[in-house]
Amino acid sequence: MTPLLLLFLLLSSANLSYALDSISASQPLSGEQKLTSEGGNFALGFFKPGKPNYYYIGIWYNKISKQTPVWVASRDTPITDPATTQLKISADGNLVLSNHSTPTIWSTRVANISSAKTLAVLLDSGNLVLRDASRPNVTLWQSIDHPTHTWLPGGKLGLNKVTGVSQHLTSWKSSEDPSSGIYHLELDANGTSQYYIIWNNSYNYNYWTSGTWNGHIFSLVPEMTANYIYDFQYVSTPTENYFTYSVKSSIMISRFIMDVSGHIQQQTWLPESQEWILFWSQPKDQCGAYSLCGPYGICNQNVQPYCKCVKGFSETSPTNWDLLDRTGGCTRDTQLQCSRNSSDGGAEKDKFYPMLDTGLPDNSKNLRVGSSSDCEQACLNNCSCTAYSYDTTTGCYVWYGELRNLQEQVSSGGGTLFLRLAASEIQSPPKSKKKENVVVAAIGGAAGCLIFLAIVWVLIWRRRRGMAGKSKAVEGGLLAFRYSDLQRATKNFSEKLGGGAFGSVFKGTLPNSTAIAVKKLEGLRQGEKQFRTEVSTIGTVQHVNLVRLHGFCSEGSQKLLVYEYMPKGSLDTHLFHDMSAAAVPDWKTRYQIALGTARGLTYLHEQCRDCIIHCDIKPENILLDSSFVPKVADFGLAKLMGRDFSRVLTTMRGTRGYLAPEWISGVAITAKADVYSYGMMLFEIISGKRNSDQGEELKIGFFPTLAATKLMEGDAVSLLDKRLNGDGDAEEVTRACKVACWCIQDNEDARPSMGQVVQILEGVVEVNMPPMPRALQVLADTPGNIVFYSELTSNSSQAQSATSASSQTKSTSSVSSKD
Repeated sequence: MTPLLLLFLLLSSANLSYALDSISASQPLSGEQKLTSEGGNFALGFFKPGKPNYYYIGIWYNKISKQTPVWVASRDTPITDPATTQLKISADGNLVLSNHSTPTIWSTRVANISSAKTLAVLLDSGNLVLRDASRPNVTLWQSIDHPTHTWLPGGKLGLNKVTGVSQHLTSWKSSEDPSSGIYHLELDANGTSQYYIIWNNSYNYNYWTSGTWNGHIFSLVPEMTANYIYDFQYVSTPTENYFTYSVKSSIMISRFIMDVSGHIQQQTWLPESQEWILFWSQPKDQCGAYSLCGPYGICNQNVQPYCKCVKGFSETSPTNWDLLDRTGGCTRDTQLQCSRNSSDGGAEKDKFYPMLDTGLPDNSKNLRVGSSSDCEQACLNNCSCTAYSYDTTTGCYVWYGELRNLQEQVSSGGGTLFLRLAASEIQSPPKSKKKENVVVAAIGGAAGCLIFLAIVWVLIWRRRRGMAGKSKAVEGGLLAFRYSDLQRATKNFSEKLGGGAFGSVFKGTLPNSTAIAVKKLEGLRQGEKQFRTEVSTIGTVQHVNLVRLHGFCSEGSQKLLVYEYMPKGSLDTHLFHDMSAAAVPDWKTRYQIALGTARGLTYLHEQCRDCIIHCDIKPENILLDSSFVPKVADFGLAKLMGRDFSRVLTTMRGTRGYLAPEWISGVAITAKADVYSYGMMLFEIISGKRNSDQGEELKIGFFPTLAATKLMEGDAVSLLDKRLNGDGDAEEVTRACKVACWCIQDNEDARPSMGQVVQILEGVVEVNMPPMPRALQVLADTPGNIVFYSELTSNSSQAQSATSASSQTKSTSSVSSKD
């Protein structure tokens, strides 16, 4: 064998060995080498999160484009040279991280290992386990029992009642620094079954709780009742309490993290956009995390970035702030004089800056004084006093030292905080002096006129630039626009994008070149307060498959909504309008549009604080971004419904052809009405035609009738849009047709929920063959006298009789779990 061939084989063998999933005594890991789990889901090795010259040993997802660590071994001990550092099995059988200068940087530290012949194996669940080679079924140590900031499915968060050791999550210090941060999620150390998020390891600052376990859910997490992705389990034994969960779908990538923002978040990887999407987060308010902005930082829920420094202060470390590490907070620009003890008798005393509508910080001290001026003086007389607040009802409160957890623009529970600053930070009002010199007075008058004219010119210039006098943000981060600003942005509403039941939509451009879509609402009779309340609610609803609301305008009878602009327009333009063959969406794109739309509706129905029923699902209300990711538009414009669905919507809404029979029958409208409309739209996504469009090749005027028939004959692929030339996954087409038929069942109890629709389309659960809806059966039985089913919604008596008949039919189960 030649030396060159021998060298090649050795290198190939070395590369192959580190594609394996284990570390043994003879096979350490260092440098750029990594382990890959048997199924390829996870990798382990040295990674660099962004901080210069700092490396860490960690585990990350191996099948997604964005490197996302889930576990870090030496998070508080970074490594500067991975080439000279090894992760290896030590002489005592433990897994250790070491280099020449530090024999033990990190270790599994398992005592009384009977054999030094141990093996570290990376499992496909993301769990790194240490095993005795002679007893491979015995786990000596596992990473999933020592979580860092990520809680993987199958892992425990709990408390060992014997040792008092807690399995908890700790945030990263910053977005690029995995060392231990200041936010923790852990089970109550006092033994109750509730979880707390705490700040700085202090139970004095637990700012969120899950509530106690009631046998099914945590009492303050009602969203668990609407879960369709996860299985939860809370376990209590004499030795430990813990909570664990699993993901129902083996193909779904999901993670639960303690974020650097102080929020716990459930995130799901979305392959279409190659991004993590937020599934669930607590606390609900961005400013709900304690001391999010650090000392002398203030949080505003309605603007981005949320944090800034209060007047007279600047960021202690702008670099850290950019990485979301605000633990250092802000420092004073000018030191306090505290002139009472100053040797400089001429130094001007400190002054107080009023901060209106501010959420007052903790750790105040109540002083018994008689007036606001006495309260101010009491603070001024103490050099440690940094702020005071006075109210005739509650009296005088003062703060010593750092101010934390400040929030501004608090609508309720706020007050006026008087912040102590150096006198030079607060501009004193000019003192009036008598001017007897006529020349000086004339010069002053002329200067005043020039200043006035300059101000007028600046205001006119800013108005022409747009959005100069914008109102302050309201709840939910929405901006209140002036009507004149939106007129300019839309060039007097000259470029119409479309229209619908609630009004017309126009394209516009903000001064910063951001494209927007402005909807002029028509026929609304709400008062100002009610309108703002409903719009505020819409603004808090955010999901990757929902169109984002940026702001609104309410001036007299003019009511407008400002949305993000969707460059690909609405779905109907891609399905029904004439276009080149190359521009027709292929089946893969259509299937992802159907799935994304279902996810957006699931969020509205099952994961919002209140169930939001859309009431007008149709292709015109499904908008597409530049990557054809679908986003549901116009949600929330119909009336909000409570979770118990006890209220009834009595006003006819929606579009004929997509309306469920219950709109006519007068029964309560639930989220199943949206399911029906979604099913009708899904038929159109499959066929590329309006359901009621006649075609010679169909020999029938209503596509759902043909679809139900073809489905029962096992020929679903023939239903595909003819422009696709049969190019579509047969299993997916059949699955979509089954879903559509189940969604349009006459009896709403027989229809699946949108959460079940998502599961079916994802392939998580199997779906049975649906029965033909009664109304479709009527059409199929009378081919010589075709009556479009869409017309049934305009004939009350006919629809009522059909609904009455269907209500006597017992509903059947529409889905069955693969498991």
